[in-house]
Amino acid sequence: MNVPFLSGEYWYGGASHDGVKMPIGANDCYEIDCTKNETPNQMMPLFLSSKGRCLWAREGFHIRFNRGEIVCDDCAVLTECGETLKDAFQYAAGHCFSVSGKAPDAALWRAPMFNTWIELTFYQTQEAVLRYARGIVENGFTPGVLMIDDGWAEYYGGWRFHSGRFPDAAAMLRELHDMGFQVMMWVVPYISPDTMAYRHLKEIGALICGEDGEPYITRWWNGCSAVLDIGRKEADDWMHGQLKALMELGVDGFKFDGGDCVYYPEQEGAPTPNERSEAWVRFGAQYALNEYRASWMDAGLPVMQRLCDKPHSWGTDGLGALIPNMLAQGITGHPFCCADMIGGGEYLNFAENSDKLDEELFVCHSAVSCLTPGIQFSAAPWRVLGKEANEAIHRQLKLRSEYLPVLEEVLRQSAQTGEPAVRYLEYEFPGEGCEAITDCFMLGDALLVAPILQPGQTERRVYVPRGMWQTPQGPMQSAGEWHVFAAENCLPIVLRRSKENA
Repeated sequence: MNVPFLSGEYWYGGASHDGVKMPIGANDCYEIDCTKNETPNQMMPLFLSSKGRCLWAREGFHIRFNRGEIVCDDCAVLTECGETLKDAFQYAAGHCFSVSGKAPDAALWRAPMFNTWIELTFYQTQEAVLRYARGIVENGFTPGVLMIDDGWAEYYGGWRFHSGRFPDAAAMLRELHDMGFQVMMWVVPYISPDTMAYRHLKEIGALICGEDGEPYITRWWNGCSAVLDIGRKEADDWMHGQLKALMELGVDGFKFDGGDCVYYPEQEGAPTPNERSEAWVRFGAQYALNEYRASWMDAGLPVMQRLCDKPHSWGTDGLGALIPNMLAQGITGHPFCCADMIGGGEYLNFAENSDKLDEELFVCHSAVSCLTPGIQFSAAPWRVLGKEANEAIHRQLKLRSEYLPVLEEVLRQSAQTGEPAVRYLEYEFPGEGCEAITDCFMLGDALLVAPILQPGQTERRVYVPRGMWQTPQGPMQSAGEWHVFAAENCLPIVLRRSKENA
């Protein structure tokens, strides 16, 4: 199918990891195969345009944008939904995916999340986890969700605390609860071969098997493992049983990692890799306290979706990707977003930079996250930052607490409608030339948030859409103009839309 661009049309969607390449205009080239998600984040076989058009196919499709012309598989359906990006999204939310009407657990945004990964990596122990948690409280951070990451279990699939590293996990969980934390554990759908769990799961038919009938072994980032056949009753029942036992011990929720399409086999007469990835997310969506990173066709679900691990970088692989990729998450139906761990969650890159950590970059990453649904720390600010940078982080969290009622209302509405929480300006202000603005965002329909994104900057240009706004300098009646604002005290610039114009 060949589809010419309309005059002045821009397109958005597909893969959230490619948000840095959005929007796609008439002078741009972009190509992606949505029949298999080979990106490390969320994918929807859905593209929406600033002129109110929607391209979509449930099974996925290959699409190429080539300087004003779209070439895609004939299975894709082109629909004229209205005249704006919002019209196209609202059509998609009713016709291309279902909106659950639910949100994940509010603990994911009522306080900053903390994750043990950067501090402890694979060396998770009871003593180290408690030391990290005490550091959070002692350094003035509000306790909320604490995620214990990879390395806590005996092996992959042996979802019990390692008895040597966690001699009394129940006591640890009680102490964490007493401090005010809710505890999430890292899990994956992978099973270490030649273990008791592997032998049992093979016997009950709960593993994906190859053509020879033997369990399929995948190569993922931590080695070689068998893979749960999630979506099959035997596998689902077993995994639910593992998680139930952890919750009875005192665990509150789970970080559901893995499930990437690229780690599943392509097999005739079996679910596709995309469908298996989708099943993993739908499995975990049954747990209110959750987090995911990779998904396919899972828009509208009550799931916290994190951007993939980022390097400690100012570029479009690091800080520069955060806002564009969260915008892409939102426009593809994933409103409950998190901009990775503050400073970057790519632990090898973080370790390489540990002796030359860029404090300004760390603080700017926090500023980007502070008025988005999820803000997550891993590298301990009190360890890696000096006094001034630490104070800046606390000012940002104070700002977040002041705007928390606004954030909660936006997320309540997003749960009901599926609409983005973090929105393109074009979504709210069509016809003003905002199509390509991706370095700031609207939180819902009322707050324009513009963080500093370049080293050494203390001010930046912001497009102020038409209407009355409350700005750091006071009320402003804008005719749709660019203005320069100072970012005071390392805070993001926040403009509030007057109610009469909303």
